[in-house]
Amino acid sequence: MTEQLAIRIAQLDWNSLQQSLDEVGFAKIPSLLNRSECNDIIGTYEQPSLFRKTIDMARYRFGIGEYKYFDAPLPSLLQQLREGLYPELAQTANRWLSQLGRTAVYPPTLSQFLEHCHSEGQTRSTPLVLKYETGGYNCMHQDLYGDVAFPFQIVFALNQRNEHYSGGEFLLVEQRPRAQSRGHVITLEQGEGLIFPTQYRPVSGSRGHYRTTLRHGVSTITSGTRYSLGIIFHDAK
Repeated sequence: MTEQLAIRIAQLDWNSLQQSLDEVGFAKIPSLLNRSECNDIIGTYEQPSLFRKTIDMARYRFGIGEYKYFDAPLPSLLQQLREGLYPELAQTANRWLSQLGRTAVYPPTLSQFLEHCHSEGQTRSTPLVLKYETGGYNCMHQDLYGDVAFPFQIVFALNQRNEHYSGGEFLLVEQRPRAQSRGHVITLEQGEGLIFPTQYRPVSGSRGHYRTTLRHGVSTITSGTRYSLGIIFHDAK
């Protein structure tokens, strides 16, 4: 299964994905995970030994739902996703820094990047599984866990909308300087992923590139139970 996933990652149309990231700020990954892999990840939710922390979203006023952070070492499928998807995104991240007049700082491999995280005291794993039931939702937010943050993260749909749940669309809001915010409503089928900015993105303007701030969330689940997988590349304090 690990070898097959590596092949699928390598066969992604990265030119189109990077073009979409540059033009609209996010990119949808065609079904990368098959149904069996999605079900396997959902199945981990009832295995407490795999997780380091469980968050009740209502307790912190994050929304209504629950999510769990995987403990290290990650399950092999998640490790493969994190390692395999990082290199191409690091190229985009460095290009975005260049557009904003900054020096490239993201190394070519995940292990090198995590070394930097750990040197700054960010040593706790961040990939997570999220579970929402009817009435659940996620408030608009950013996933920042310290001074070091990778500029992209990915969410994967683990079960099928309009079959296992309804509602629960992914929300992405872009705050533009001196202008009203722009919102995107994005739906994902089982196994599909969405690459989106963790904090900001460069946008081309009349005087060069400028920075816009982004936040993401999930709309209200109107029926059923929605599971998703979040791949965050930086570790947490």
